[in-house]
Amino acid sequence: MLQFLGPIANLAGTWLENKVEKTKADGQAKVAEAKARATVAEKVAAGEVEWEGKMAESTDGSWKDEFALVVLLTPAILVFIPGMKEYVRDGFEVLATLPDWYQYLLFIAISASFGIKGVNQAAKMLRKK
Repeated sequence: MLQFLGPIANLAGTWLENKVEKTKADGQAKVAEAKARATVAEKVAAGEVEWEGKMAESTDGSWKDEFALVVLLTPAILVFIPGMKEYVRDGFEVLATLPDWYQYLLFIAISASFGIKGVNQAAKMLRKK
């Protein structure tokens, strides 16, 4: 009767070994997948940094950003000059009547000029208004 215990023990031992090997293989696969994702993320980040660097270099000596800043700040300055508040207010009221698509393009152009990331999120906020 004890002779049956040997093969059963061997069968149980083999099953347990297979289970351990499968668990190890699953763990190794997960580690490999995580490493692959990290490598892709590094390459994407490096590409973004490289792209941003190229964009910054291309705007060296450009007056576009300075012009956009002057245009953006002009209303903020004019409201402190007596008699100009009404002109600023009227101007913004007229801007508000322009088509949404034009307002979005204006926002995106100014944002891109200053290198602001997340234009998509900000544009979504504008759409909610």
